[in-house]
Amino acid sequence: MTKHSPFRYFKTSPAIIRLAVMLYVRFPLSLRNVEDLLHERGIE
Repeated sequence: MTKHSPFRYFKTSPAIIRLAVMLYVRFPLSLRNVEDLLHERGIE
């Protein structure tokens, strides 16, 4: 059985998804705040 990446259906890189999830879980931020932080860093 082959293992499939859990990110295979997303256009965004897995590293960016991991960063967004880490920010959301680690800090008391809303998803909107996480989106703003990523945008400030130049990550679209």
